[in-house]
This record gives sequence, structure tokens and C-alpha cells, in this order.
Amino acid sequence: LPNTDPVHKVSIIPRGLAALGYTMYRPEEDRFLITQGELESRIQSLLAGTVAEEMIFDDVSSGAQNDLERATEIARSMVMDYGMSRLGRVNYRESNRSPFLVTGEMGRMQTHSEHTAREIDEEVRRIIDEGLQRTRHILVSRRAALVAISEELIKVEVIGSAELKQLIEASSPGAMIVPGTDLDGKRRTTVPPRPAMDIDSSEMKRAEGE
Repeated sequence: LPNTDPVHKVSIIPRGLAALGYTMYRPEEDRFLITQGELESRIQSLLAGTVAEEMIFDDVSSGAQNDLERATEIARSMVMDYGMSRLGRVNYRESNRSPFLVTGEMGRMQTHSEHTAREIDEEVRRIIDEGLQRTRHILVSRRAALVAISEELIKVEVIGSAELKQLIEASSPGAMIVPGTDLDGKRRTTVPPRPAMDIDSSEMKRAEGE
């Protein structure tokens, strides 16, 4: 996926009370802002486990509960906090201020109507559904890599970034998106590109002749 941090390690060793395994990412730089594309890529990464279960086992389990919770919260923040949806650049999040400090009808802090609340739910569902479609397309096209990584994890339990890259490259049908780049393979940057120089047609012809 574009706009994602490189994977440092993948493990199927259980951690804590709920995690049956984990994927560890290693950011390449300090980040203070996050873009819509990066949030969408995070959602797709979180949805990959349950989609893989559906593909391989024709069934789903409760193991994706935390992933679904996190993906849904990201989608809801995109709609309610960041203005990253069809509802426009509006913040719909209700105030966290104490109702005891608010005058009016029992300190109610309702900031949008029931109709808007329903639209918010529909937008959250749309973002998740589009993420599912994109994730399913990626995993179907790279099923061989999915199986190869799973078989290797069953053998060794932990895979580092170098081994992961080798398995994906050996099992992938075509070129991959490099983490940290956009869809065209260009490195993410906040510096605007340098404008192209205007070249006189006569100079261009003279250069071609040379």
C-alpha cells in the first residue's frame, strides 16, 4: 500500500491477553500530520486479516475484533473530526466540555441532527466498504504471497523486514507499491516540485540536431 510505514517485523507469537500475533511498523521520520490517503491505507491494513480469513477459510472469526474497532474509529474520525468525507469540511464531534459548565436545556451539547447522525453512519460504512473492496482486490491478486508468508510464519513464527520483502517479491506477479510513496511510486514530500523550464522551439530543434 502507498502512504504506509515499512513493516519491521511480523509475528504469530501471542502477546498480551488478546493479540494472537502482531505486525510491527517502523516509521522513517517524525510525523505531526496525517493525510487522508494514509488513513485509508491504515484502514485497509487493519481489514486485511478478516478478508484473508474469508478468502482462505470461507469463514471469519472473532480474531479481527480489535482491528475492526480501530478501523471503524479511524473512519469515524475522518468523517467527524477531519472533514475527509462527502459531508464536507465540517467537524461533527460533540463537545467534551462538562455539562455543568453549559447553560441551556440540561446542558445538552447536541451539535447535529438525527438525520446528520444517520449520514455520518452511512459515510463511515462507505469508507469501510471501499476499504474492504480495495483490500480484497490486493489479496486476491497477491494470494500466492499471502500463502507463502503464512507458511513461513508457521515454520519460524517471526519474519523480519528483509525476509518479508524476499517472500513478497518471489511470489508477486508484478511490480509492488513501495511503502512511503504514492501510487506512481514517487516519494512522499511536502516540498512542491520545481516548475518546468520553458524551452524555445528553435533551441529544442538545435539540441535534437546535436
